[in-house]
Amino acid sequence: MKAFFDWIDHRTGIRSLTKEALFENIPGGSRWRYVWGSTLTFALFVQFVTGAFLWMGYSASSGDAWESVNYIQNEMTGGWLLRGIHHWMAQAMPILLLLHLMQVLVDGAYKAPREVNFWFGVILLMLVLALSLTGYLLPWDQKGYWATKVATNLVNIVPFVGPELQKLVVGGTDYGHHTLTRFFALHAGVLPALIVLLVIGHIYLFRRHGITPAEPKKKKDAYFWPDQVFKDAVACLAVMATVMFFVIWYHGAHLASPADPSEPFSAARPDWYFLYLFQFLKLDAFAGDKEVWGAIYIPGMFVGLICLMPFIGKWKVGHVFNVGIMFAFLGGAGALTYLAKHEDVAGGNSSTYLKALLDNHRDAERAIELAKHEGIESTALHLLKTDPKTQGAKLFAQHCASCHRYGGHDGLAHELAAAENLADLKARTSAWERFASSEAVHPEWLARKENSTNEWATVEAILNANEEAKYEILAANKIKDAASAPDLKGFASREWIRELLTPDMYISHKFFGGSAHKDGDMYRRFLKRKVTKYDEEEKEMLDLVVLALSAEAKLPSQAEKDKADAEKIKRGIDHLIDDIACIDCHAFQEPDPDVDGPDLTGYGSRQWIIDFVKNPEHEKFYPENNDRMPAFGEKEILTDDEIGLIADWIRGDYFIKPKETAAAD
Repeated sequence: MKAFFDWIDHRTGIRSLTKEALFENIPGGSRWRYVWGSTLTFALFVQFVTGAFLWMGYSASSGDAWESVNYIQNEMTGGWLLRGIHHWMAQAMPILLLLHLMQVLVDGAYKAPREVNFWFGVILLMLVLALSLTGYLLPWDQKGYWATKVATNLVNIVPFVGPELQKLVVGGTDYGHHTLTRFFALHAGVLPALIVLLVIGHIYLFRRHGITPAEPKKKKDAYFWPDQVFKDAVACLAVMATVMFFVIWYHGAHLASPADPSEPFSAARPDWYFLYLFQFLKLDAFAGDKEVWGAIYIPGMFVGLICLMPFIGKWKVGHVFNVGIMFAFLGGAGALTYLAKHEDVAGGNSSTYLKALLDNHRDAERAIELAKHEGIESTALHLLKTDPKTQGAKLFAQHCASCHRYGGHDGLAHELAAAENLADLKARTSAWERFASSEAVHPEWLARKENSTNEWATVEAILNANEEAKYEILAANKIKDAASAPDLKGFASREWIRELLTPDMYISHKFFGGSAHKDGDMYRRFLKRKVTKYDEEEKEMLDLVVLALSAEAKLPSQAEKDKADAEKIKRGIDHLIDDIACIDCHAFQEPDPDVDGPDLTGYGSRQWIIDFVKNPEHEKFYPENNDRMPAFGEKEILTDDEIGLIADWIRGDYFIKPKETAAAD
């Protein structure tokens, strides 16, 4: 073995290089404060290695980027681990950079003859931040897309060259494929190459000038080996252990929903280390034309001040001034970061922000589910856009929720973990809880007592009432006005129809209490005059009619029940035609021009809903007594595909994960 090492050393000089590196003198001995440079070098090495492996699975195309990241995160062997390490180490690097910079400043290691090395460090800081910014876009998700768009829009305000510079950065007049390819080239090629060159230069100059000893010297001079090498190794392992904790805890890194340029993201924010600048620009002093001062001039002057610190440090109180400025900056940046986060979770628009996060999380999980279940033929965004569970709810909220409700809300509610009691509700509404977790309850979100029937109130009202109970929580937009049309959750199901045929429920706001139909023949001539007087035998007949009418919908959620109750459904049809005599006012199984009620043939089926939404004034429905229901299809308010998505969503006719199916049963 010795002969082998001798052979290697003779050709490379590795022994002398190793000896020079390990036995570098350390004035005052080894110290823990010297580890930050080593941890940074280690972090960069980890990023380069993990980045190279991630590159193997990544596609720098606006049509494939999200899909490739989803593949890495959820399909590729060990992909979640690689992506998690890369992501969380990127989060650690700004902290390590700041600690290293502060150590250099406090120890005076920026003074002559180390000015050039200090400037190298400042440039490295800028490049690492640029590396983080360019990497933020690469997943091509909603969060990264809109955050990058906001950030790069600032380039437009650069004096004289702003618009042209923005075109250069973006790759044209709008954000798209060329933006992604530019950012990928910067992230994976240009910036790492520059960083490597600067790191080499930085280390060379560091070795040339040696360590600036921290005063006072507590120990005798020593060598890097073994004490400082040991401290550096422990620090690197500590950084790696911390990163691995977050990697395992979050199972990699979060992937937001696919980028959708047509749907702005109200929760778009830069990563945490840029939040201070985001909040800084929100100050009134930088409104309008003055934004350039907050975005360009003041940050530029501060960077210039940092570069001048080696010269300022020569003054009598220059060193104290430099250290004070940096601590003041860190304090101000920390305060602005806290304020930005606090406004997001407890400010005037916090409910909008938190709901946007939950919406995005829901869409992300759905896109991942669909990609795994159905595969991606075109793009993940197209997969979402054609998914009834997500798009049906959005279309319902946009076009239908002004009159209808869905379980008491607009269709886009998020079921949060139920608050068990009033104390838990109070805790989850606190500003601190909302600061710490987006799963906390916001006072403007909806709450109701357990087992209540559509008795909605805000969390704030419940807290003010101080009523002890069990509560259900929904993150939904408040709807001030009462519904003027039926609540469509469970439409055409057995339970829904049974309530519909209950006189008191029919004229409630859950059904037709807010419409002209509450005074129509259905209520006056049938429900009020007949059903209220039914004996037990007639009530049993009505129950069978409910089964028969609900079976017309062919709902996926009750297909097994309908199959099992085939005999009862057949008897129910007979009662519907002969005994209950629904056909006096409704057509059933064959057209009848002499009736004025909606056709019950296929009631609640996909085609029935589509036809009704297209034109409720069709002769099959309400040709003369339609109450305000727009003809969404006839008037081209909605396309056929959009109406189909709403119908499928209302019916629950879409892919459901097995655990969701079990929960529904």
